[in-house]
Amino acid sequence: MAEYLKKPKEKKIEDIRAVQDTVREILERIRKEGVDAVREYSRKFDGWAPRSFKITEDEKRAAKSKLPASEVADIDFCQAQIRNFAREQMKRLVDFEVETLPGVHLGQKIIPISSSGSYVPGGRYPMLGSAHMTVVTPKVAGVSRVVACSPPVKGEGLWPATLYSMVAAGADEIYCMGGVHALAAMAYGMEGLDPVDMIVGAGNKYVAEAKKQLFGTVGIDLLAGPTEILVIADESADPAIVAVDILGQAEHDPNARQCLVSLSRKIAEETMKEVERQLVSLPTRDIAAVSWRDNGEVVVADSPEEAVRLSDAWAPEHVEIQTKDWRYYLDRLKNYGSAFLGEETTVAYGDKTIGTNHVLPTMGAARYTGGLSVGKFVKTVTYQYATREASLVVADVCERACNYENMLAHGISCRARLQKYGKK
Repeated sequence: MAEYLKKPKEKKIEDIRAVQDTVREILERIRKEGVDAVREYSRKFDGWAPRSFKITEDEKRAAKSKLPASEVADIDFCQAQIRNFAREQMKRLVDFEVETLPGVHLGQKIIPISSSGSYVPGGRYPMLGSAHMTVVTPKVAGVSRVVACSPPVKGEGLWPATLYSMVAAGADEIYCMGGVHALAAMAYGMEGLDPVDMIVGAGNKYVAEAKKQLFGTVGIDLLAGPTEILVIADESADPAIVAVDILGQAEHDPNARQCLVSLSRKIAEETMKEVERQLVSLPTRDIAAVSWRDNGEVVVADSPEEAVRLSDAWAPEHVEIQTKDWRYYLDRLKNYGSAFLGEETTVAYGDKTIGTNHVLPTMGAARYTGGLSVGKFVKTVTYQYATREASLVVADVCERACNYENMLAHGISCRARLQKYGKK
């Protein structure tokens, strides 16, 4: 049986009706009034109401010059890794055609969507990684028009490193606006901005609610909540490393979730002590301490099988495996956004530099979806054609299948071919 050494604070179910109503009002006003409503909300929420929200070519070129050469090189390195992995993914999404019966040819084509909108959150931290993940990926997928939006920093415009990241990633249009009004502008369009087909990227609860309400008008990637990490550790794990990785995610948000599933009670207890020790000097302790206090979870599992069961029930956004045999878990775990295998790989690598995408499912969504990838930006469409001889074979069965369902006009369309092609 699992033994819980620390459980998260029990939370009341949040009443989100006020959030829903606020988002609905903003979306409806922007749908009807366009840029005037965007400007009003931008002034209200961000202290930002420029003549044009669109970043000019001169501003794009200037962004690089505002950064140290080392930061530019690091951004370029990160994007190169993401681009390389996305290209490898894309190679495995292929067109094909197969003859399933004599004369019956079926096929699929992989077609990129025409346009996408990338939302890059600002808020507490400038999220350069979100620019990499949500702009590089659709460009590799073949999306011809990628729009990127991010909120201004203290009413001063885009953070230069965020802007350079968007430019280097290949964004075709860049706008300095954030929050619900940015998503509405991309979905509905406004003066100078044509609507996009899909919106991707993380954000706060208002952004998540806007994506939910806009779904159908546009496609979305997923509904992401606060970040999560679950670490599976055994007696070989280093408590200091486990603790530092837990706190790395805890600093994101007071609502971030962390869980340690340990096969060793000793490692679990030492990790808890390490977390408290490291918090004393952690620069972001004001956030991380609250997150760990309210949402941290530590459980001792009595077997690897139970560790797998606990992790899959949690369905974490990020799962780290710090055990002697991490392949055991890679072969058996089913519900997670991205796996970090061995002490040598930390979640921070995936968030920033290693090349996999960091837009991942949270709050149990890993049970039914993976994270953002080139596959989200392409459509798998099918086609079929047949010889007349093959059409006779298919039509004969299909007429009866249609009639079983009382779809009589469907059946008649089959019979017309039977009659024309020779079977009376």
